Amino acid sequence: MNCVDFVELVTGFLESTLSEGDERRFIEHVAECPGCETYLEQFRQTIATTGELTPDDISPAARQQLLAAFRGWHRP
Repeated sequence: MNCVDFVELVTGFLESTLSEGDERRFIEHVAECPGCETYLEQFRQTIATTGELTPDDISPAARQQLLAAFRGWHRP
């Protein structure tokens, strides 16, 4: 697994939705990659600090702003 794949799987890992194989590869990668280990810890800290948001917690205006911000995003 490379770092790009790792970043794409972080949410699935934290929500325990990865396949056994992906979870194993994820854990192996984080064990050997200090940058991804830091990224995962930052992700966990962000969740702990902000709590878990549900769609109902986000105002319609904020939802539209978030969607607009990511609408133009694409993979290289």
